[in-house]
Amino acid sequence: MTPAIASGTIHPLPKDVRAAIEADAKVLALWQDITPLARNEWICWITSGKKAETRVIRIKKGLSKMRGGMRRPCCWVGCPHR
Repeated sequence: MTPAIASGTIHPLPKDVRAAIEADAKVLALWQDITPLARNEWICWITSGKKAETRVIRIKKGLSKMRGGMRRPCCWVGCPHR
């Protein structure tokens, strides 16, 4: 059974993002530690790209940034849904 991984305040955690987070213990630890609003920002940033290629790039970049300790996406206006 897969352990519960928290979603955002508005956006559910997509399966591909969940799998990427689960595959990296350091990212998973940060993910579980950040606020629901911060998780929402990451999810929205990753999923807001229009192309599938952009989404893949954002997942990789997001994981790299979280691995480095970044708790929210940088230089982005923020989720328009909040």
